[in-house]
Amino acid sequence: MLRSFSRAAPSSASLRVHSSRLQIQPAQLPAATCLLEGRREQRRHAGIHAISNPTLAGIEKRWEAMPPQEQADLWMALRDRMKTDWHEMTLQEKKAAYWIAFGPHGPRALPPPGEGKQVFWYTMLGVGISAVLFVIIRQFARPPPKTMNAQYQAMSNEYLKSQKTEPITGVSSEGYEGPGMIQSKPKRGRPSSEDDE
Repeated sequence: MLRSFSRAAPSSASLRVHSSRLQIQPAQLPAATCLLEGRREQRRHAGIHAISNPTLAGIEKRWEAMPPQEQADLWMALRDRMKTDWHEMTLQEKKAAYWIAFGPHGPRALPPPGEGKQVFWYTMLGVGISAVLFVIIRQFARPPPKTMNAQYQAMSNEYLKSQKTEPITGVSSEGYEGPGMIQSKPKRGRPSSEDDE
């Protein structure tokens, strides 16, 4: 076990050799990193070439009908082209990139012709159905309760006055001229009887 451990650990002599090989002067460090970054950039953009004009021709008309995978591939290719110098891009590529990014498609699509009229007529249909349902429900509803007439509510005012309810601001207060409990129209038809009380 000790033998294998000693092999795994590097000796101090080998560390000294490696450190002497990797010595870079501080003045050379920025130039070396710029050179490496430039080479990486060249490698990255070396495979990027102009997209053919037939691929981009009439993209405005074809975009909606294209399969999503083809749309994504085209957009990625244009995105990679836009990472290079824009002076190297063709006019077709610039137009296609602008149209795909800001054109009237997807959520920015213009409404189809006649959509406003269609919304209006469907809204009117909904209001009409609601009105018909309201009338039908009112026809089959029970009559209003007997307390919903002006005579009963006037008698309620008299009862509240006799009980001296709310003597400061209510019906029982001095000089009160408000409606009190009266909120309904006078009852039409037969006069009130003992049963209504």
